Amino acid sequence: MAIDITLPSLSAGMEDAVIAKWLVAAGDPISKGQAIAEVETDKATMELEAEADGILGRIDIADGQRADVGQVIAVVLADGETLPSVGAFAPARAATPRTLTEDPVTTATAAAPSTTGRKHAASPLARRLAAKAGLDLQAVTGSGPRGRIVKLDVQRLLAATSAPVAAPAPAVQPQPQPQAVPPGIGPHEAQSLSNMRRTIARRLVEAKTSIPHFYLSVDCELDALLALRAQVNKGRDKAERISINDFVIKAAARALRKVPAANVVWNGDEILQLADIDISVAVATDGGLITPILRGADRMSLGTLSAEMKALAARAHQGKLRPEEYQGGGFSVSNLGMYGVQTFSAIINPPQSCILAVGASLRRPVGRGDQIVLADVMSVTLSVDHRSVDGALGAQVLAAFKDGIENPMSLLV
Repeated sequence: MAIDITLPSLSAGMEDAVIAKWLVAAGDPISKGQAIAEVETDKATMELEAEADGILGRIDIADGQRADVGQVIAVVLADGETLPSVGAFAPARAATPRTLTEDPVTTATAAAPSTTGRKHAASPLARRLAAKAGLDLQAVTGSGPRGRIVKLDVQRLLAATSAPVAAPAPAVQPQPQPQAVPPGIGPHEAQSLSNMRRTIARRLVEAKTSIPHFYLSVDCELDALLALRAQVNKGRDKAERISINDFVIKAAARALRKVPAANVVWNGDEILQLADIDISVAVATDGGLITPILRGADRMSLGTLSAEMKALAARAHQGKLRPEEYQGGGFSVSNLGMYGVQTFSAIINPPQSCILAVGASLRRPVGRGDQIVLADVMSVTLSVDHRSVDGALGAQVLAAFKDGIENPMSLLV
């Protein structure tokens, strides 16, 4: 019996993804657990594994095309089974996709609108599309996992109600409409948005327009930290050396341990006080910014923290982070000091309440008693969500961070 392969939800809130590359071709034998495709989500590229043995009879979503969660992307056949189009690509089918346990008769029956009055589970995107079109979701049959209504189901109903009954329009992948090029723009090349860039844009607009940011800045002297770092790195291989950023992350974790009231996230009508100190660290990749998480950073030794951060950054650049390695976190650190940036203000990563922007270390004149001397100084700016963290509380976090940076031996215990 033919088995449909549907796109699973590979991370929280995922509604669609791009089939980046098929690792097998139509007609190839596959086995349960075998990686058969690479799927590009908004954060990483993940491998999709086969759930059953058989022959890949047909590929419905080609390389580079987008699919909704729950949409059929391929069909697996048992030995000896055939399809009319084996070995050829077929576009996404207009009929409601079958699940792993459905046959054509059951599917045809399920396609009828529900009359039971039962509330249907639907993705947020499907609900928005239905509300915009004035559709009652009771009339939509969900093709996602456990009957969940996804975007494609709403689009199919819209197509069915607007097209002539005798010749229903085939389901097609919706394409975003290009905007008009602003006047005065010269020769250029239009670059389509990746999943990651599209998500970054949406989240940044959401964060900047909905979160009441305020900013606190402080200068930290680094002479003691740089001396300790040189001592710690003496005899270490270059790849294992502790970076200034490692000290920064550790100091941020220590600050939250000293001021736990700031280790919170905003959750609509409530504030969640976090038990663990999980630090998200911004990593710039070719596809955009991603924030892998050091979980329990306050409990890590500096060496362990450094090694874990290097491993996470490497997987981020490869697009191999697992969802649990970038979802969550209670506090973010973004360091642009390596690019020579002296100061900047970062945008909060919702639902977190704070993000620390770290600038470059520069040799500057500072006052010590009645004297002015040169010292290595690093400027940092804390962006704070005023709904969950007040100014005085944010100042306490920044003061605790500065104390850790300027007394680095405290970060080793």
